[in-house]
Parts: sequence; C-alpha cells; structure tokens
Amino acid sequence: MSSATPTTPTFRRRLPLAGVLRLGRPSDIWFKPALSVVAAVAPPNLTLLALGRLDLAMYTMAGSLCALYAHSRPYAARARVLARVVLGMVGGLAVALVTASLTANAVVLVTVGALLAAAQKAVCDATRVGPPGNVVLAFISSASLFVPQTTGQVPGHLALAAAAGVWAWLVGMAPALVRPHGPERRATAHALLAAAAYADTHGTGEGHARARAAAAAAVHTAWQSLLSTGARPALRHALDRLLVRAEVALAAPADTDPERLRAWARELRGNGPVPPADVPADGELLGVDAELATPASPLWTRLGPLAPVVLRTALGCALAGYVSLALGVGRPYWALVTAASLYQANVTLTWSRGVQRVVGNLVGVLAFAALVPLTHAHPAALVLCCLALNFGAEALIGRNYWLGSVCVTPMALLITEFAKVQQPGELITERVLDTLVGALVGLLAAVAVTNRRAGDRLEDALTAVERAREHAARRLAEPAPAPGAVRSAHRRLAAALVELRATAEAASGEWWQRALPQERVVPAEQSAHRTLAATVRRQEADSWPVADRRTGTPTEDIRP
Repeated sequence: MSSATPTTPTFRRRLPLAGVLRLGRPSDIWFKPALSVVAAVAPPNLTLLALGRLDLAMYTMAGSLCALYAHSRPYAARARVLARVVLGMVGGLAVALVTASLTANAVVLVTVGALLAAAQKAVCDATRVGPPGNVVLAFISSASLFVPQTTGQVPGHLALAAAAGVWAWLVGMAPALVRPHGPERRATAHALLAAAAYADTHGTGEGHARARAAAAAAVHTAWQSLLSTGARPALRHALDRLLVRAEVALAAPADTDPERLRAWARELRGNGPVPPADVPADGELLGVDAELATPASPLWTRLGPLAPVVLRTALGCALAGYVSLALGVGRPYWALVTAASLYQANVTLTWSRGVQRVVGNLVGVLAFAALVPLTHAHPAALVLCCLALNFGAEALIGRNYWLGSVCVTPMALLITEFAKVQQPGELITERVLDTLVGALVGLLAAVAVTNRRAGDRLEDALTAVERAREHAARRLAEPAPAPGAVRSAHRRLAAALVELRATAEAASGEWWQRALPQERVVPAEQSAHRTLAATVRRQEADSWPVADRRTGTPTEDIRP
C-alpha cells in the first residue's frame, strides 16, 4: 500500500438533514414529460371510461407511463430507449400477472416482487436509462402481483399494456416532427452555459472547482448526446464546434468571454441555424466520428459494480413486504415500492431520498383525503384528477423529490379506485404505515449491506484517469499526430475525469468501508485538467494560423 494512502478505516458518516427538502430550480424541459404523460394516459383512460371498463385502466397505465422516459435523449436514441422501456414494462407485468394467476400466497408474491424490483434496478442503472428509473417499473409490477388474476386473462391484459406502450412511444417521438434536433441543441446550450459560469470565476474565483466540475460534466453529457444522435453530419459538426468552444473555455477561463458563450446558447434554444464558431481544422473533428464507430462496453461489465445496491434492493424490498404482511396490511406492495424507491448511489443519498419520500407521502395522503369527495362524485372526475396529478408530479419532481411525491401519492391511491371504490380511511392508514415501514426497513437494509468495493472502484477510476492522461500526453508529444488523435485523447480523458468525480462522490457517502484515497483525487483531477488544457491549446496551435484544409484560407483564432 502506498504511503500516501491512509490506513484508518471510515466506519460511518453523518446523515444530513439540512437541505434535504430544499427546492431547486425546475428543469428547462419540465413541461415535456408532464405533457407527454398526460397525452399518453388520457386517450386510453377516457376510452375505458366511455366503455365503462375503468377496471382495466391499471393495465393501460402500465404502457402509458413509459412516456415518462428518455426526454433528454436525441430522438434516434430515444426511439431505442422507449422501445426497450416498453418491452421491459410489459415483461415485468407479464411475470407479475402470471405469478398472480398461479398463487395467492402473499409471501411468494412479495418475494417475486422484490426480485423483480432488484432486476429492474440493475438493468435501469446499468443502462443509465435516466429518470424515473426503476421506480415506475417496480410500482406497476408490484401492484399487479396483488390483483386477482386468472391465466386466461393474462394475454388480454398484456395486450392492453402493449397497445398503450405503443401509443406512449408515439407520444414520446412526436416532438421530433416539430424540432427534430431539440435534445442535442439543448445539451449543447447547457454545456455552453456551464462553461460560461466557470469562465465567470476566471478559474480562480470562489466556487471555481465546483463550477469546473459541473461544466466538465455538462460538456461530457453534450458529447454523449451528439454521439447518440441521428443528426446529419453537417448539423452534428456544427454543434461539435460549439462544444469545442466550451472546452476552450474550460482550458482558458480567464481569456474567455462568457457573454459570447451565453449568446450562442440562446441562439440554440429555437429552430434557427446553429451559430457559427471557428474551431480547429476539420481533421480534429474526426475524433468524434471515430468515437461514433467505437462499440459501447458490454452490459455485463456494468452490472458488477452494481451488486451491492441490487442486493440492497432485493433484501430491503423483501423485508419491507414481509414486515407489512406481519402488521396485517392488505397492500404490502406499497412498502415494497417505498423501499425500491430509496436506493441511490450510496447510503447518504439513500437516507436523503428516504426523508424526501416520507415527507412527500405524508403530505400526499392529506391531498388524497381532500380529493376523495370529488373523485367519488363521478368516474370522470376520478380520471381527470389522475391526469392532473400525473401532470403535477412531473412538473414538480424536478424541484425536489418530495414535492413530486405529493402528487404521486394521491395518484397511486386513486388508481386503486379504478376497479372499485375504496374506503378512504383504510387506504390512508395503510399507505402511511407502509411508507414508514418501507422507508425504515429499506434504510436498514442499505446500512446492513456494505459496499466495500467502493474504494476499489475509486482506485480503478484513478488508474483510468492516469492512463488517459498519459495517453493524451503521448499524443501531445508527437510532432504530427494523426488527424483526430488529439481530439480522441481529449475526449477519453474528459470522460475518465467525469467518471472519477462521480465515483468519488458516490464512495464518499458510503458507510463501513476502508479509508478512501481521497487525497489522491484532487491532485489527479488537477493534473488531468492541465493536460486537457494542453490538448485544447495544441488543437488551437495546429489550426491557427495555418490554412484551412478545405478552402486554403487562413483560419481564425479559436479562443472565445
């Protein structure tokens, strides 16, 4: 062991309360998932209302809720992700319905629900599907386990879910008809704004380290967006050039005009032409095309590091369901879903999510109590209230999870009334009890299942950054590197840096582990950022004042 690595283990850390319930700024596109879910849910539910078959609405809701996913992805990638989400939703529903048709044993049903929740957590995290992650999938599959079912009914119910899923896919893809490259333009604009915020610090002012990390992550996300886009090469390269400008700002913040970056970001918001930006000679953009041809890492390699959180999910969901059964609760899947919703990258974040979940659910049951007289007046009022709560949940959840839960909780309770009117007092009592059981048992499972490999992953991330830095340094040492070589080395190092920061933050919130090499992280990041700056300067030097390769005219300085 290196002498620089401390030997004193870290056993536990304080669990924060300050700021857990603080409201943040809404997402730039908060209205997109909110409107999409309403557009996906309304036609099937209104059709069932007209037919007098609202008892089937839970199955169409399974497919309709797929419209919540992939709103930040370019449409080519969104089409693939949404299709996989629909398949995953229908697959989980199939397992749940078949199980429900074969047994009524509550212990077996809870066990199957916990295993499904763990599998959904593993796949969603490994594929980085994005919000709302595994929670919606777990809610549908767990609730379906406790719906009386016969084997002969299963195909029809799955067909309803699949049909609604196809409609949700169409809803998710519909904006492409109006703004086909909106997601990648937004990602690029966000990167430019983050780079401008870092430039405001001149690289040394208050909060510069945090601003630099945020800008590096935003630029990396924008590159990933472009790498998954189906945009025509001319548009992609135009956005590439703006991202190169953002990277120049990261390399030389004191020499950057942040207002120019913000002006470019504003121009990207609409459907107008992409603002021009002078960048390194075209050969350097070949690095992006080379990355497009690089295959993604296999899924199984991303599952290994997730083993602790997947085990936490399986254990916590199962125990929460069993405790709920022991307390005589008739809907133990609420405790199971509460536990499934908690698990984040580490224990500290899981604790924060637990506090948010409990607060949101307790306020949410009060909202349900207020809505019950209205929803019992007419089935149409029930459907319309659910639509309004769907919209409210997606509009508010980006500000803080607890605020979105205030709408999610009454919506989940109202969904149980699609089949028949329930006793409000019983629903409220069981939901409050299951929320407390799920949160407490889920948190205990997170503490009990240790993640001692967090330190190993941090070591691996440090090694990856050092190797990427050395690779970039070798490219810089070459008198005439191949076209795109410096750009590819830059992107590899930037990606490794983002992964290192995410791994360090995740590891720092874990309990019961050996000490982390935190004292090596900051020097490694600083050294890597210096190398990144050198790669940008090298590209600048190679492109100015030499002649442009296409026109033969002198290129301009790329500094913003």
